Amino acid sequence: MTNYDVIVIGSGPGGYVCAIRCAQLGLKTAIVEGRDTLGGTCLNVGCIPSKALLHASHSYHEATHNFEKMGLIINSPKIDFKKMQDYKNDVIAQNTKGIEFLLKKNKIDWLKGWAKLNAQKQVIIDEDVYDAKSVVIATGSEASSIPNVEIDESRIVTSTGALSLSKIPKSMVVIGAGVIGLEMGSIYSRLGTEVTVIEYLDHITPGMDLEISKNFQRTLKKQGLKFIMGAAVQSAISTKSKATVVYKKSDVETKIETDIVLVSTGRKPFINGLNFKEIGGELTHTGQIKTDNKWKTSIDGIYAIGDAITGPMLAHKAEDEGMAVAEVLSGKHGHVNYNVIPGVIYTTPEVANVGKTEEELKEAGIAYKVGKFSFMGNGRAKAVFQGEGFVKLLADEATDRILGCHLIGPAAGDLIHEICVAMEFGASAQDIAMTCHAHPTFSEAMREAALACGDGAIHA
Repeated sequence: MTNYDVIVIGSGPGGYVCAIRCAQLGLKTAIVEGRDTLGGTCLNVGCIPSKALLHASHSYHEATHNFEKMGLIINSPKIDFKKMQDYKNDVIAQNTKGIEFLLKKNKIDWLKGWAKLNAQKQVIIDEDVYDAKSVVIATGSEASSIPNVEIDESRIVTSTGALSLSKIPKSMVVIGAGVIGLEMGSIYSRLGTEVTVIEYLDHITPGMDLEISKNFQRTLKKQGLKFIMGAAVQSAISTKSKATVVYKKSDVETKIETDIVLVSTGRKPFINGLNFKEIGGELTHTGQIKTDNKWKTSIDGIYAIGDAITGPMLAHKAEDEGMAVAEVLSGKHGHVNYNVIPGVIYTTPEVANVGKTEEELKEAGIAYKVGKFSFMGNGRAKAVFQGEGFVKLLADEATDRILGCHLIGPAAGDLIHEICVAMEFGASAQDIAMTCHAHPTFSEAMREAALACGDGAIHA
């Protein structure tokens, strides 16, 4: 039997970050991973490969739509989809090998295989038994489906299958208008696929600020995506050459034939085979591992983080929890500010948010003010054909303290972090407005929105 201070189960962003921080804090650490490569869903079949394809498809769009406007005259570009997939796979390899290097650098053992817990809180991999003072479950999540939709990862696919299609489909139906579905739909739409999104609600991106959501949908429509809102998918059936999706709207059933169906109806914790529940582990009513405010489960010595527990299923949320748990296990104070966790959609334009939405503030009865600024007033944005979109800053009416920020526009996923830092330090909108921002940059739009919370934006 091999003894460790900590064994982390799962090598995704939450798991490997937790393991590295544990090792940095002097704990003898091992990490368990059943895949041939480290990095979990995010690096292998999620965040990283999807961003590679988003970048490739955006570059193709720029070449076909904007190059000529800038005086760049080229022959019509052609898509070599196999080479695009090779590029994506190379990006994956670079990142997963990077994680392997980091583990070796920090003297973390990689226990290869799929972990199972026993009643003694030991970790079993095949026939090998490993003992640890503490175990951290960081097993992530897997795609969930809906009744009468059987995923085969060939014609009816999750994001995993959509990232590895052998050719660009002529048509695609996306079930669910959440982040993953819209990102993947955006990729293939730019590459020439006719994309239809079916959503049960009357708006896309549930939980997002409604004004941003409506503008985002309008932008995606202009880009060619079609939307069927307020519709419930009844079934999806795969055949040799096509798939048939049946949906019901206003009590009327309609059939759509398509090449590919992308099921994007959310994700669920991946804890199958772990034996956690069987040894007395407690789950929430929605199937997540139940933890206290120090990420401790109902079993002494076992902790859980990331997608396996409650909260937004975001890699950076898992990373924060991983570092916090490491601090707890080393006798320090671990902390995660769940009020300041940004969300990003990596389409073009990007969409980003942090903090409260207008709808949440209204429901809570909090008096607030709004500062808005359109990217049409931003010189840099117009220079790169991305003037569509705006920044929306929400501040407390009495104190001017920033309560939330929502934006759609160029580099939104990077710009949002100015507000994250501001909120972490309790800053006011005036603090942003009084801070010098370089010109010409996209970030000036953030300052203008902050100015709009006061006497008014300059370039509105």
